[in-house]
Amino acid sequence: MKPADEPPEHTRRPRYPGRNPRRFHDKYKELDPGRDPSAVQKVLASGKTPAGSHRPIMVDEVLECLRPSPGEVAVDCTLGGGGHARALLARLQPGGRLIGIDVDPLELPRTEAALRAEGFGPETFGAHLGNFAGLAKVIAREGLTVVDLALADLGVSSMQLDNPDRGFNYKEPGPLDMRMNPSRGEPAARLIARLTEQNLEDLLSENADEPHARLIAGTLKQQPLDTTHALERSVRTALTSAPLNLAKADVKMSVRRTFQALRIAVNDEFSTLDWLLRSLPGCLAPGGRVALLTFHSGEDRRVKKAFQAGYRAGVYSAVAADVIRPTMEETRANRRASSAKLRWAVRAG
Repeated sequence: MKPADEPPEHTRRPRYPGRNPRRFHDKYKELDPGRDPSAVQKVLASGKTPAGSHRPIMVDEVLECLRPSPGEVAVDCTLGGGGHARALLARLQPGGRLIGIDVDPLELPRTEAALRAEGFGPETFGAHLGNFAGLAKVIAREGLTVVDLALADLGVSSMQLDNPDRGFNYKEPGPLDMRMNPSRGEPAARLIARLTEQNLEDLLSENADEPHARLIAGTLKQQPLDTTHALERSVRTALTSAPLNLAKADVKMSVRRTFQALRIAVNDEFSTLDWLLRSLPGCLAPGGRVALLTFHSGEDRRVKKAFQAGYRAGVYSAVAADVIRPTMEETRANRRASSAKLRWAVRAG
């Protein structure tokens, strides 16, 4: 035994593995930005997003569409890291209120705590765990029937994408999960095992417009797939082995589309979006504004059709004539903004 007066052993902090560590959990300088702000600034300057954080997309364009004013009530249907929420809260004061909804039980408490620490108390900001398909119920829990502004950013947050434990990408090996709420629903590995080859082919075609859906679906059923690396390797091997003469970039796009299609199915994203689009008119006050950010054609088609149908029916007094895209400056500074599309609508008075 050590003498009672001997000081405890000093545990050294792990060395930062290289100038640019590749593994998510090794990036402790980025995961704890207060420790080394300069490291975070270097990542931002390179056009990347620091690990464990999220950069809100098209903030100025969203504010221009929604035109928030002091005293109004807004709802952020996809609170995420709170980037859009902060911009809205700053313009809703004094007297305004923001309702934040998010389906992720891991990220919501962190964002709520951060906003509380910035001075946004319960009287100005309310956080709700749930799916935006239940928008009307959340508004009712706040003692309201309608709101003045609504925003939904349908992209996957960087906090989810970058963390290999969540299973959304294949940069690092991780469980093949992809659930926004890890405590509910069916992980992607189980979904693949349960579906037939024809079901998987339909899923890849409908959710991601994958041109090689039949080949990929057959490959996915050949052996159990439990990790993100196993899924990526299976798709890549099938496409490079087939007599298709695909370029590496085309193979990579098919891998990405496969991950996208499975994620959409795991989280039932299209059905959830359809519910939101149907409920929005009843949740907006006369003259209320809504803005939706989408990131692939399946989402954008649904939003465009719903807004145009609402305009023809007199539900909306105005809708976006054309999709709004991020500026070149923003896409250079944040590569994940490149596929974003913004549409808006105004509730008839």
